[in-house]
Parts: sequence; structure tokens; C-alpha cells
Amino acid sequence: MAYSSDGKHIASSADAGDISIWDVATCKLLRTLIAHGKYANSGPAYSPDGKHLASGNEGGAIKIWDVATGQLLHALKGQNGESVAYSPDGEHLAFGTGILDVTTGKLLRALKGDSANSVAYSPNGQHLASGNVGGTIMIWDEATGKLLQTLRGHTDDVWTVAYSPDGTNLASGSYDATIKIWDVATGKLLHTLTGHTNSVWSVAYSPDGKNLASGNEDATVKIWDVATGKLLHTLTGHTNDVLSVAYSPDGKHLASGSLDGTIRFHDVATGLTSLSHDVVV
Repeated sequence: MAYSSDGKHIASSADAGDISIWDVATCKLLRTLIAHGKYANSGPAYSPDGKHLASGNEGGAIKIWDVATGQLLHALKGQNGESVAYSPDGEHLAFGTGILDVTTGKLLRALKGDSANSVAYSPNGQHLASGNVGGTIMIWDEATGKLLQTLRGHTDDVWTVAYSPDGTNLASGSYDATIKIWDVATGKLLHTLTGHTNSVWSVAYSPDGKNLASGNEDATVKIWDVATGKLLHTLTGHTNDVLSVAYSPDGKHLASGSLDGTIRFHDVATGLTSLSHDVVV
């Protein structure tokens, strides 16, 4: 699940392989992209300018669309598409085992490491993080594909990683039911956040970097204070795993997508659900 850069639209994915684009204000379905057939797809990613949308899937395919027309621009096979992420300048697309040129679809660099569940770009575009099977987090040089460091501390697979907006910290969520916050420069573990009872599927920083949201197998969304590691809110309402969380670009709302078939929009200031809509996610 991902917000467009202007915050007006949100894209969600489904186990059936489709991607839906919604109007946030009205919850109206704007477009459905038939993405990956029988294979479940990874959470979609908007390009920074909001013009393109990319997704990958467990069957080894990556697709890129024109958002305005729904036209399929690239369909690439034989790649690990469990997760995709645009570079901040929108020129490259990272996935589990490499980096693509968005314009040509050409593979620029291969990333040779542990099998990746999640990838994320640093805000300056110089580094790429991957959360991996086996509990490791790998930090790569984007320009060369060189492995810079490996972070260890989780005791089970890492499913999600996210850089803080200023690029100084990295958050990771794992099957071990914990979230860890790391100092990117030193690789030092700053906080281990506990409170979820099952696997952590998704983490997202607020735009100001002060808070971190997490979605979990226990059907809750939690909001944490990044500086202290303190739990601020536990948001309930979903009845199944929360697979994805995303802050609106203005930071006022937090969207959560669940296997219960809904996306819920929470008011960040109050923690209340301001709007919910039944969708297939």
C-alpha cells in the first residue's frame, strides 16, 4: 500500500494479483491494474513524481505502469519481486536482487546477498537497505552494488525495513515480533521495540521522523516515539493481519491495510479512525 506524492490517491495490492488505485477523499475506486495473475504481489510503489506505479511478485515478475492511463510500460521476468522501491530521483527501481533503470527496464546492478523480503532507499539515494530471510539487514552502495554492512540482531526473518526521513536511522520489523531501530552511520542498535505478539509485517516513519508506525499479525497498528522507543498508541479495529501501514505526505493521517479486506484511515493526532472503506488488499 502506498500514497501518491500529493496524498490524493492510495494504491493497494491483493492476493489475487490486482492493484487498486483509490481516491483518498471519497474512497472511490479509480482504476484496477491486473498485475500478476495468480501470484500475490508485493506492495506497490509510486514513483516520486506520482506518474508511475511499480509492483513485483513472488512469481518473479516486476511491472511498471503509467498511473494516468493504466498502460503497462515494462514487464520484467525472472527477478525477485518480493519488494520494490523507487530511488528518490525516480530513475531507478530496486528489488530483492538488483537495481533497474526505470526508463529502459535494463538491469543496472545485481545485489548478491541473503534472500530479501523488503528493500528501501535512503533519502539521499546513495544507499539501499534490504530486510532478509535469516534475520539480517544488508546496506548496499547504490552506485556500485557493493555490500557496505550487515546488521544482525533479529532472531527470525526480517520482513520490512524503512529509513527515517533524515536518513540517520533505519527501522526493521521481523517475524520475531520485534522492531529494531538502528543508527545507519555506525550500525549500532538504538532501540528494540516490543509489544506486538506476532510477526511485524510493515513499518513506516512519520514525515517529521518523530514517530514510527507498525502493522502486525495481531491485527493492531502501533505508533512509537522514535527517540525514546516508547509506545504511544495501539490502534484497533482490524480483524486480521495488518500487512501495510503508510503515513499521508502531510503526516496527518495513517493508513493501514489488512487481510480483513479493509483500508482504515486514522487521525494521527487522536489515534481515532476517521474513515474506513471495504477494499481488497
